[in-house]
Amino acid sequence: MTTTRTNIAPNDVGAVSGASRLRLTTRLQNSPAALRAGIILLALLGWEIAARLWGNPLFMAPPSDVAVAFVGLVGNGAVMLAVWNVLVACFLAFVLSVALGLLIGVPLGLNAFLRDALYPMVLLLYAVPQSPFLPLLTIAFGTGIEPKIAYGFTHGIFPIIVTVVGGVQNIDRRLVVAAQSMGASRAQILRRIVLPVLTQSLFSGMRLAMAAVVLGVMLAELFVSAGGVGYFTKMFSNRFEPENLFALLVMLALIAITLNESCRQVERHYTKWRENG
Repeated sequence: MTTTRTNIAPNDVGAVSGASRLRLTTRLQNSPAALRAGIILLALLGWEIAARLWGNPLFMAPPSDVAVAFVGLVGNGAVMLAVWNVLVACFLAFVLSVALGLLIGVPLGLNAFLRDALYPMVLLLYAVPQSPFLPLLTIAFGTGIEPKIAYGFTHGIFPIIVTVVGGVQNIDRRLVVAAQSMGASRAQILRRIVLPVLTQSLFSGMRLAMAAVVLGVMLAELFVSAGGVGYFTKMFSNRFEPENLFALLVMLALIAITLNESCRQVERHYTKWRENG
């Protein structure tokens, strides 16, 4: 029996390794999720090394300790109730912001008189810092979940109004005139012309409002909290428990990511016509 031996030249080995690197680079370019995962893993690895070698254990905890603390907080009923209340407050404040933002923004965008009279007042209120209103909301609603919803709402409604007014003003008026000439009602014009054109601006405003609502609720939690996330944040800080503090921050980040991803999925569902067009 004859055995055939294949000799591979060094140049061929270099060509094979170069082709492998090229395929890996192509896969990363065609897979944004893989690239994101790689960046996150590198960041966590750098954080782990820096915390282990140079970090003060009273102020910095490595990701491995944070993961252990995260599991412990998941089993803590009081902490999970506080996190759940934050999620509920963010959701309710966001829904109120979108609903009232549409009710105010659409008429302001369609009616030039109302826009000239009231829109400067909206912009003025948008520019006013919200922090002085937090004590007033506390006096009005107490220290429960209500002031957190209200404070998140005051942060979220103005991005909705501004983007909705801008989106309505981009509507081609000839479409509205043509629809009116063919006997379309106001409800039909709103449904068939205004809302489809408004979707892109509305969802851009919803993204901004989502971030603002989460910020408002978190700030209210820090300053108005009898047993919520703000209370546990201060407790972990005062006790120098960075692993628990970082684990709690991870939970809050997951809330923000969940809400933002939900908003993105709704946007994809209602804007399929733009992808197919």
